[in-house]
Amino acid sequence: MLAPGTTAFLFPGQGSQFVGMGRELAESSAAAQRVFKSADRSLGIDLSTLCWHGPADELNDTHNTQPALYACSLAILAALHADVGDFTPAFAAGHSLGEITALAAVDALSFEDGLQLVRERGRLMKLAGERQPGGMAAIIRLEREQMVEICAQASEESGLQVQVANDNCPGQLVVSGHAPALDKAMELAGAAGARRAVRLPISIAAHSPLMESVAGEYRDAVQGRHFSAPDAPVIANSTVEPMLTAEAMRAELNAQLTAPVRWRESMLRLLSEGITDFVELGPKDVLTGLLRRIERNANTHTVGTSEAIAALASA
Repeated sequence: MLAPGTTAFLFPGQGSQFVGMGRELAESSAAAQRVFKSADRSLGIDLSTLCWHGPADELNDTHNTQPALYACSLAILAALHADVGDFTPAFAAGHSLGEITALAAVDALSFEDGLQLVRERGRLMKLAGERQPGGMAAIIRLEREQMVEICAQASEESGLQVQVANDNCPGQLVVSGHAPALDKAMELAGAAGARRAVRLPISIAAHSPLMESVAGEYRDAVQGRHFSAPDAPVIANSTVEPMLTAEAMRAELNAQLTAPVRWRESMLRLLSEGITDFVELGPKDVLTGLLRRIERNANTHTVGTSEAIAALASA
């Protein structure tokens, strides 16, 4: 069994969703089923059916994706606790919206407050995309420092904004901003030697200044939630520091709407803290895949099915 003192729980963000996620687990785990039912009641929509049966275009609408992934990850956590008992890791971390899931997982935020917050976050981010249309692109095989300079040049030449939005792992960056600036950054990245520069199928510019139009409304939503001392510290996306107080949590959630996700640095921070086992609680293995490119010797565990939970429990 994993040692709590050297284990971190990881929670994914958008991009991990798929039609059918969580269905097998809810059918085999009463604890997971209760989480999905609670989400349905709380939101007044049939979120579980959307997760399990789609349609895909509705599930991929950021307004729905965010609460769907939140509920799915916490259903997995509930099923894990039902099998292995209470298990508090040394740390937790979440990628983008997964940061809110992580806070709920360590009891810094109630399930209900976190669910309502991610639902509102998704609504507001969609609204920001309508107010300030933009996009995101993956840049493969360029260093972050190079891409920061390229984004500055693209912003200057286009008169619009683009910035590094995610530093995911060595060789994988995501940039975000206005479409003309984004196109220019992709062009410059290709000229600088990027292996690939490809637009992502998303119509919002997350983690960029284009989210500023909803920052005040989101700040109000964050302020209206109750935060408590966490059972385990959560590493913040924007500062790479553990969040230990309600003030730190609110400041981070507000900041990360427009600030880059420093995921590579967050994982390096956990490694420096003595973490040896990383457990991704989500429907896919996106985060453990990134981690293997950061530190190939890290022990990674992807937990999204009853079979995976049983294997982890018997490890």
